[in-house]
Amino acid sequence: MRILVFQHLAVEHPGIFRDIWRAGGHQVQIVALDEGAPIPALEGFDLLAVMGGPMDVWQTDRHPWLLAEMAAIRTWVRDLNRPYLGICLGHQLLAEALGGKVGRMARPEVGVTETVLTPEGRADGLFAGLGPALQAFQWHGAEVQALPPGATILAANAACPVQALRVGRRAWGIQFHVEMTATTVAEWAAVPEYAASLRAAMGATRAAGLGAELAPQLPAFNALARQIDANLWAVV
Repeated sequence: MRILVFQHLAVEHPGIFRDIWRAGGHQVQIVALDEGAPIPALEGFDLLAVMGGPMDVWQTDRHPWLLAEMAAIRTWVRDLNRPYLGICLGHQLLAEALGGKVGRMARPEVGVTETVLTPEGRADGLFAGLGPALQAFQWHGAEVQALPPGATILAANAACPVQALRVGRRAWGIQFHVEMTATTVAEWAAVPEYAASLRAAMGATRAAGLGAELAPQLPAFNALARQIDANLWAVV
């Protein structure tokens, strides 16, 4: 398969999915939108994966390329009806681009939290063999606050009622991070916006030790990513 990746920051790459997709023989083209890379013609790709980033969907004055990105997402999902997987910001962009609403949370959600699949989520092929509750890594300060037309909530928790959604039959957004690698926390903690949200959510002491705290759970996170990837291809 040919996979198109929209990337918003060099350190917010597809993570463990790079290894999974390489092993699967897929071709991956990464478009670094924050660096001014143009969006290619969409018709030649089979999957659009949209990653996270420190910007917010409403910051179109500061990041005008967000408008072109959301237009491309609309074309991909509505017109081409091809598979979409959005993670964190990519999840929020899916909702916003298709008529939903994203807003700032009262308090950032950072760290490992329990996320519960809804009845619709337990029946969705993307989460086959998982749940009903997932231990997932979170690092976000915005959330989907109103669903786009045709969307279904697939996972939720008390901090964020829309942890995963599906729009139509082939477009999924996941708020939590499943792409974690051994270097992810250190790379993200070097981004000023992320470091601030980390300290606000966890305090300076725990924030400094987050990488070590998460290391024992990395195999489980990677297993989750591999299951979701296998489920995605089985569904589409």
